[in-house]
Amino acid sequence: MSETEGARLFREAWIAGVHRHFPGEPKPGYVAPWDETPQWEREAAGAVAAQVRQFVSLSDGAAARLTREQKGRFVAICWTAQMYRHFTDPKPAYVADWSELPAWQQETDADIFETIEKSVD
Repeated sequence: MSETEGARLFREAWIAGVHRHFPGEPKPGYVAPWDETPQWEREAAGAVAAQVRQFVSLSDGAAARLTREQKGRFVAICWTAQMYRHFTDPKPAYVADWSELPAWQQETDADIFETIEKSVD
């Protein structure tokens, strides 16, 4: 899977998760289609997708035994590292610790992991 394909898979999983878990009407940027996603966000999504794929692959199937929370935490910490990579002074919400993330975002991050996990052969 190319980085672009991984980034698109990440974005599709994010949008699906937002629609599934966000209370009320999400901000337009949360569900913007790929063509409207900023370049930095595409790059970050591709990097995180690659990290999840490699993690799953290197675990030789053991990653399936992680809890949803552990899977979501992995996505969140990888995303935080990307925010520090792309921004000198990122918005606090971009780098919030797991315990500070809203429940909808935690669930969406877990969904992202599981979607990418299913793509690993």
